Amino acid sequence: MEWIHTLLFGTGIGHSILLISVVVFVGILLGKIKIAGISLGITWILFVGIICSHFGFRMEPNALHFLQEFGLILFVYSVGLQVGPGFFSSFKKGGVTLNVLATGVIFLGVLTTYIIYLVTGLPITTMVGILSGAVTNTPGLGAAQQAYYDMKGVELPSIAMGYAVAYPLGVIGIILAIVSIRYIFRISFEKETEAALSLATEQMSKATHVSLRVKNPALFGKEISEVASLIDKKFVISRILHVDEELEIAQPRMHLEKDDRLFVIASKQDLNAIIAFIGERIEMHRAEWEKLDDKLVSRRIAITKSEINGKTLGQLNLRAGFGVNVTRVNRAGLDLVAHTGLQLQLGDRLTVVGMEKDIMSVEKVLGNSLRRLREPNLVPIFLGIALGILLGSIPFAFPGIPQPVKLGLAGGPLIVAILISRFGPHYKLITYTTMSANFMLREIGISLFLACVGLNAGQGFVDTVVHGGGLAWVSYGFIITFLPLIIIGVIARCVYKINYFTIMGLIAGSTTDPPALAYSNATAGNDMPSVSYATVYPLTMFLRVLTAQVLILMFA
Repeated sequence: MEWIHTLLFGTGIGHSILLISVVVFVGILLGKIKIAGISLGITWILFVGIICSHFGFRMEPNALHFLQEFGLILFVYSVGLQVGPGFFSSFKKGGVTLNVLATGVIFLGVLTTYIIYLVTGLPITTMVGILSGAVTNTPGLGAAQQAYYDMKGVELPSIAMGYAVAYPLGVIGIILAIVSIRYIFRISFEKETEAALSLATEQMSKATHVSLRVKNPALFGKEISEVASLIDKKFVISRILHVDEELEIAQPRMHLEKDDRLFVIASKQDLNAIIAFIGERIEMHRAEWEKLDDKLVSRRIAITKSEINGKTLGQLNLRAGFGVNVTRVNRAGLDLVAHTGLQLQLGDRLTVVGMEKDIMSVEKVLGNSLRRLREPNLVPIFLGIALGILLGSIPFAFPGIPQPVKLGLAGGPLIVAILISRFGPHYKLITYTTMSANFMLREIGISLFLACVGLNAGQGFVDTVVHGGGLAWVSYGFIITFLPLIIIGVIARCVYKINYFTIMGLIAGSTTDPPALAYSNATAGNDMPSVSYATVYPLTMFLRVLTAQVLILMFA
């Protein structure tokens, strides 16, 4: 029976994999349990890890640290890949406000920590550990430990112990803050979803269609390509119905004449300007155009050939080359106006109108092979992680602070993932991954991270809580967690009227808390929390690392 004891309590590879697997398995099962309709979900993995560690089931420290950091890198990198394409536009539409609010959370937390330090007389090192645990920021913990070691030449266990004691209730406190804001404002998920969709319809460049009659004398006899250059709005003339009832697919060299009827695709926000420019709107619905299209077909074609990735629609020259019309491009569920300058990406779906034989020719050019989209694309993942680690390892020096500050193994990969997913196609880098592949990568990463954090925090946890004043530490940590989040959450809702789903991501991002993001995404049922999380995460991570080091260097 010695082999069983070695497998359960040893330090080998088999023991480590078995322990991690059991912790994740049991944690996920417990996460399905709901109390009053609320479940901690995947966060249960953390608590199962603490319990196992308390009863002597532990991993070799180097293996534990590696899996913890690698899991976190996988999680934040997959989040960055998912939200990257919309990250910069999101920043323009409210990212400054979100980052200001997240900065408010950080500095309120630091101020609360300093006040508790003055009132209780606890060492600042212990308080910084509690702060890092309360906001679930492992890089902040590491930064504080390194700063103290560089100052004194020895490691101080109380920093890590404060982190371990505060971390579990920190996770709960963050989720509790999210839930509390929901009940304080009596938020309805259905109404929030409707508001989000309404806002997206008004603000985003979403394609719609309209039927127009040419009435502007300045356009009579003008070529379609020339007409498009006369107004600073993006639109596509799909079909033309001439006065003699002849229907044609619009071509760049075709001329517009008085009373020609046009089927136009444009952004909803540009519609009024385009109508006024061309002439007048007519009541001719899409179904009527389709009846006239007895020889034309409309089909969606997926881009699956890698050589198309990064090219603009104008470079493909589909109208002149094949006599077809691309009316819109669907990307990640969003319809975009198919203007000539639109840069295409692998996985885009083009709506093409034309003759059957011409559309078949276009299919050969674009690929339209869904099987190719299902093939894994690992190059951007591992290239991005490598570049992210390089970025996270760069030291940034600040006046008055003896030790340089780093983005770390989480902040670096996240920033690189956002940049690669947004700008990769410009450099012919294929960044497309299926939603299922991205979700699998994300869930594996967060599961490994939580299991390792729990196994690392469990040793001595109960003894510290019961006999070492740990209960007071837990209460201090909860105050540091909960108070700033509630204050900023109320400000975000009352003053800035921010959507609740966005506030969820703001809270998770301002505490750099992956479990809270996982909970928010599962609860919201959409990706709005992920977008706001990624918007504030880079700045938040940097400030968390910086403030932890500053507190140690100034007061230790």
